[in-house]
Amino acid sequence: MNQLKDELQNRDVIDLLSERHELLRRLAEEKWNKHHNIYISNSEWCILGIIYKKQFMISDVAKGVEFTRQATHKFIKSLEAKGLVKVTDVEHSKKHKAIRMTEFGQECFEKNECYKADIEQQLINTIGVDQVNNLKNILKLNWDMEQLEA
Repeated sequence: MNQLKDELQNRDVIDLLSERHELLRRLAEEKWNKHHNIYISNSEWCILGIIYKKQFMISDVAKGVEFTRQATHKFIKSLEAKGLVKVTDVEHSKKHKAIRMTEFGQECFEKNECYKADIEQQLINTIGVDQVNNLKNILKLNWDMEQLEA
């Protein structure tokens, strides 16, 4: 355990953020999988988060995610096959399709939000509410990432 603690002390911010993100995502996934027999990928959760309680054009969803349009369409087909979303034709357009969450999809999304809140509470219990709030505030800041050079 001390070796892991020492290793973390020598990591840069990019690796630290990545490791903690991966750990938290895995915990959330395990918590979901422990209680449900329907697998939902992180990318699918991302799409569900965008359309929660809204209706969007699939093309708009594709613009708002970090993966390709082709991958977005694949994830949406998977979500539809699982009964989590409904894809419908758009009136006056043969080209565009709309996507909205089904009632079942909304229930799953809300349950997963509760699981993530449980994990956040465990984090608060471990490192303290002030530390978690500070972390959240730092992550919400405008980091002006466009100005950083590759």
